Amino acid sequence: MSTSTWTPDQPIVSLTDVHKSFGNLEVLKGVSLDVMKGEVICIIGPSGSGKSTLIRCINALNDIQSGSISVEGQQVHDPDLDKLELRKKVGMVFQQYNLFPHKTALENIMMAPLLVLKQDKVEVEQRARALIKKVRLEDKEDSYPGELSGGQQQRVAIARSLAMNPDVMLFDEVTAALDPETVNEVLITIKELAADGMTCILVTHEMGFAREIADQIYFTDRGIIVEHGPPSTFFSQAKDPRTKEFLQQIL
Repeated sequence: MSTSTWTPDQPIVSLTDVHKSFGNLEVLKGVSLDVMKGEVICIIGPSGSGKSTLIRCINALNDIQSGSISVEGQQVHDPDLDKLELRKKVGMVFQQYNLFPHKTALENIMMAPLLVLKQDKVEVEQRARALIKKVRLEDKEDSYPGELSGGQQQRVAIARSLAMNPDVMLFDEVTAALDPETVNEVLITIKELAADGMTCILVTHEMGFAREIADQIYFTDRGIIVEHGPPSTFFSQAKDPRTKEFLQQIL
């Protein structure tokens, strides 16, 4: 992926008038947003408002009908794009952990750097162990996913994504499937990543967390971005009636 034209004073991720339909259903109706390097963006909104679709388009998991998305200056939906190159740059963690059940936590984290990046096994293992430590699972290297709680599995999934050394991390409702008591351990991990300067785009319904971590909050409804702003004003001074109504229901 050519990065020669991109410099960190430009948005690392940029969406311009993005439209996305599934059949006759238009899910994104002209979405534009810019994310600067090191920024943490939280996307909130009612179910079916296009949040997950939006971040899946950034990673080329969904195609788009019109508009443009660029990551580090590279057009994501260019037919000549090497999707593998893109996904080295853009890590993604899903609601479901998608770990390989027959591989240990450590093996799950090592797989992509070994198989995809063809990196040296000793180096990969060293880095995987450091990542296990980073997500606070030091004693779980040899555990299989079935032996881990949902929150622990999700932290392994985050470490697995980080093993590719991405520049941007996408999180799609990563706590939605977790028990309340394990949600926090995952949020702490994401908080630490953000504090380290990782560019993060999160779809979340954890409002307290969004308020604490986000540089900008984007509220989507029916496929458009209705309103956005820093948490300090977004939660207390929302202007659009749809935003106000949504916040009244959940806060």
